[in-house]
Amino acid sequence: MEKGQIHIYTGDGKGKTTAALGLAVRAAGAGKTVYIGQFIKDMEYHEVGVLRSLKGVTVELYGSGDGCFIDRVPAQKDLDAAAAAVKKATEAASGGKYDVVILDEINIAHTLRLITEQQMLDIMSKKAEKTELVFTGRNCPQSVMDKADLVTEMKEIRHYYSTKGLLARDGIER
Repeated sequence: MEKGQIHIYTGDGKGKTTAALGLAVRAAGAGKTVYIGQFIKDMEYHEVGVLRSLKGVTVELYGSGDGCFIDRVPAQKDLDAAAAAVKKATEAASGGKYDVVILDEINIAHTLRLITEQQMLDIMSKKAEKTELVFTGRNCPQSVMDKADLVTEMKEIRHYYSTKGLLARDGIER
């Protein structure tokens, strides 16, 4: 049996989720089962429907509980949604049902104080032996990166958000 590895895609550059979803498509194409849990996201981005149409792919949006809270302190609903998300994520990673488990924006959930560093480490330590586990999002804690088998940092050199004021566009960033 092949041992699954732990991947981290982090950094300030664009492409963390895109890299993880590319891995999901590749794995599904090889007949592997894939679970994608998206922290923070309440709305379906355009890739979700396509991913759900692939055989063997499960996508769940964990949401934030009480809408966008980036400019406010998380409410109890937000913390409750995060706790439920950690439970689902742990079950997906530890249950042995999935070959690949992607926890999109889990690092951001930690940055926003919705989940703890210890919860992230617990998910990693409970992962089924054959499961490939992927964490995405900027600001990954060092202890989490230290435990990973692969860490890729996306580095921004130039971004049209900063240089041209372009916001997220349909089919490109969302």
